Amino acid sequence: MHKFLLALHVLTAVFAIGPLAHAVTTASRGVRNGDAVATAASARMARLYGYVSVIVAVLGLSLVRPKWHAEFGDTWVWLSLVLWALAVALVLALIVPTLDRATTLITSGESARALTARVAAGGGLVGLIFAGIVFLMIYQPGR
Repeated sequence: MHKFLLALHVLTAVFAIGPLAHAVTTASRGVRNGDAVATAASARMARLYGYVSVIVAVLGLSLVRPKWHAEFGDTWVWLSLVLWALAVALVLALIVPTLDRATTLITSGESARALTARVAAGGGLVGLIFAGIVFLMIYQPGR
């Protein structure tokens, strides 16, 4: 059962976190180019995969058993969970609303270029956070 859950955790991480990281790190291109279709698509993808990433966290938490993989008190486990929550909060509370606002501005014929830096910085930070989580999962400091 352990290996099955681990495989599901890794697969959902690849197919949920990967597209999420891609959507938020490339979303600023649509804002910069004034492409309402691209910004709306990026917002939709980021929102969807942000919520789907909960499955990754739940599967990861299902592996937290001393005989299987780790204990919740292990630094890399709780720190990864905190970083995941921070990344998803950034996506859902900063990036998605900014992309929705950019879409509205572009659709109404206004410029949304002023929002480019916020989307790019948020997306870059989310990408770095997920890279940090991968590092923690592999390195497992404290073990």
